[in-house]
Amino acid sequence: MKAIRIDHFGGPQVMELSEVDIPQPQAGEVLVKNFAVGVNPVDYKIREGEYPEVRQDKLPLTMGREIAGTVEALGEGVSGFEVGDRVFAMIGADGGYAQYSRVPVAHLAHVPSSLDWRHAAGIPLAGHTAWQALVEHGHLEQGHKVLIHGGSGGVGHFAVQFARVKGATVFATASSESLGFLQELGVDRAIDYKKEAFEDICQDFDLVIDLIGGETQARSWQVLGEGGRLVSTLEMPDAHHPQAQGKTGTRFTARPDGQELAAIAGLVEAGEVRVFIEQTFELEDAAKALDAVANGHVHGKVVLRIQQR
Repeated sequence: MKAIRIDHFGGPQVMELSEVDIPQPQAGEVLVKNFAVGVNPVDYKIREGEYPEVRQDKLPLTMGREIAGTVEALGEGVSGFEVGDRVFAMIGADGGYAQYSRVPVAHLAHVPSSLDWRHAAGIPLAGHTAWQALVEHGHLEQGHKVLIHGGSGGVGHFAVQFARVKGATVFATASSESLGFLQELGVDRAIDYKKEAFEDICQDFDLVIDLIGGETQARSWQVLGEGGRLVSTLEMPDAHHPQAQGKTGTRFTARPDGQELAAIAGLVEAGEVRVFIEQTFELEDAAKALDAVANGHVHGKVVLRIQQR
């Protein structure tokens, strides 16, 4: 099969289109024939050696962590899925940018009938990250006020929609050119981070979802009310910050969960959440796709189309 592999860390030049053996599913696993796969910021962090869970001794590896396709084969002990089923999943840090992927059955869910392959591939990792940030770590409840930094990106555009589904008041930051997209998603207030100071607009919020880090994260403490939570996907918030007293900060890494993904799929099927795909690339252009994610203000997701023999 064809796969995009790296055998050392670096820039786009380390990504190579290779011919490798099709993996065989082990007990409790499913082999998926991929038709589209998602591209995420974590992918270039892995490529450049900036992702702590992937060190040099894990190389070579096939890039990509988000897949959509059909079940090709079942490992021993697998139930709930059959050969030919349309499925998608977030996978571990090895195996997504390829014609076939091996996936633990516990990470897998059925693709909603209303979705094509590209839109299905844009959901799993970004959807899990947004859902777990809000619900598991943010303890979001109906009536809460939430600020989402980077609300127009892959994770952000799901977080905005999930928060609305949960009955929250949703403010989100983005660049000037992305404000219209935020409004299309249904935010209560779109904040232009280039022209407006979000801390002048948001007071006594229950939750901040930080997808930006750095100074933006540090400034976020002051928008939270007593007992508020600051949840980051990037770096642990500074608990010793002068404005952190009486508030909670946490950093997390999303985990795959087939049951959770099925619940997200249900929201998509019901029309409560939409998947936005800004660009689609072919597998051999994976380096260009990753540069689009790394360097551009992407609205929603970027995906790779996988051509099968």
